[in-house]
Amino acid sequence: MTEITLSNISINFGFKEVLKDISFGITTGEKVALVGSNGSGKTTLFRIIMGKQTYDKGSHTIRKGATLGYLEQESDIEDDVSVETFLKQAQQEVFAMEARLREMENGMGDTDQLDKLLNEYDKLQTQFATIGGYEAEADFNRICVAFKFDSDFLAKKCTELSGGQKTIVKLARVLLQAPDILLLDEPTNHLDIETLEWLEGFIRDYKGTVILVSHDRYFLDKTVKKTILLYQGEIEIYGGNYSFALQEQERLMLLDFEKFKQQQRLIEHMKAEIRRIKEANRFSRRAVVMQRKLDRIERLERPDIDPDKLPIHFAMGGRSGKRVLTIQDLNFGYTAPLFSQANMDVIFKDRVCLLGANGTGKSTIIKLLLGQLSPQGGSITVAESAKIGYIEQEVSFPNEKATILDAFKEDAKIHENEARRILAKFFITGDDIYKRIGSLSGGERVILRLAMELQRPINFLILDEPTNHLDIDTKEILEESLADYKGTILFISHDRYFINRLATKVVYVRDKALHSVDGNFDDYVKIVH
Repeated sequence: MTEITLSNISINFGFKEVLKDISFGITTGEKVALVGSNGSGKTTLFRIIMGKQTYDKGSHTIRKGATLGYLEQESDIEDDVSVETFLKQAQQEVFAMEARLREMENGMGDTDQLDKLLNEYDKLQTQFATIGGYEAEADFNRICVAFKFDSDFLAKKCTELSGGQKTIVKLARVLLQAPDILLLDEPTNHLDIETLEWLEGFIRDYKGTVILVSHDRYFLDKTVKKTILLYQGEIEIYGGNYSFALQEQERLMLLDFEKFKQQQRLIEHMKAEIRRIKEANRFSRRAVVMQRKLDRIERLERPDIDPDKLPIHFAMGGRSGKRVLTIQDLNFGYTAPLFSQANMDVIFKDRVCLLGANGTGKSTIIKLLLGQLSPQGGSITVAESAKIGYIEQEVSFPNEKATILDAFKEDAKIHENEARRILAKFFITGDDIYKRIGSLSGGERVILRLAMELQRPINFLILDEPTNHLDIDTKEILEESLADYKGTILFISHDRYFINRLATKVVYVRDKALHSVDGNFDDYVKIVH
């Protein structure tokens, strides 16, 4: 059964044609990835499906009676209610009915009204069972366990939560709604690996239809069986996961390129033959006929097999000492201990991924080695020759009202022409250089911070969730550049594909200690899981 149909959808935002005659259908139970670079129109497509976005041409339909659940990438929780109340609003009718049943149970001591109450109770209980009331509490508890929502967290006001916590709570609520069609825009942001793996299983087993926007390639490969690639307003559809789509795209592109080359050879051969005939006989009828054939050939466009890439190259600030970082018998905690007698070594040219569930202290390790916090016991020693470059998880700038151009000039201490030249290499051109810092998306902030960091000579690079806001193309460019980097890298990431590409060592936090495994994420899984 077809759940969603889009037919010849086109949208022009005035300065840019975002979607060009987009058509596709999605059937019941399909798990679909919508993949494209930032700004390619993925969220716009979601808003069209939800009926929140108008379009210039075309039509779209949703199966009559189908329910939709939508996790938006960036939105706030405005309700000043507890997390538990906010989550249970997803099944408001069920939990309201349950509360009424409990109220009636408590009132059964009134013998004068008992028969009437029992009759009403029996009817309500039947209704409650019909709408899945007895499963609702189990579903709620299962979601809370998966997302590690304990009683203290459930009691918190939603307005007290951090941005990342709000995103997770909103995801949990959408899953509790159990709609026929789930639209998830970046659902993996802020999830640790354990929760990611649970979510993968949830989506694979989900009876309804799921459409995902995600830059987590590992996650997409584990969950979807259909991939829609969105590029320059047009789509390509592949019957497989993300890796299959890339392989198939490359295969088809190479076929197109071979056809293009064959046609170019034919055209050049015909041109040469026409010249030869004309040189022999200027008024040859054969040359005229051949020229007409040449003019009628429908020229194939040269496939773009080498798209522009972000030129990320990290400068090296000389070699650091062999032992770049030493953590010895570290003790540290806030209200409760995070680390007790923890030890860790980072050697020159190591690429160390710091792994662990949310809240285990990964970012605290970085704050300690940067000197933003002090150990409560033991020591953290960074080599004197280490020149640190640091990109934080939530990138901030001193002046949010400054333009990109002014902020970059000030940070790099360079003149405007030089700043424009460097920013252009990062595709920050035209009027974009006058954007205010405060208006930038998460991905744009990371790119600007990268541009700034690349102007400094560094030999010890520290990255806290560097790929969180990057689209897949930019992630892959960053991976390639980091693979060529000659210094030492310490990074936190939940992006398993990124870890596999980059890590030579995994240090995971468990039981207040730091444990090391040589290799990448797959090596870690073999030993630890």
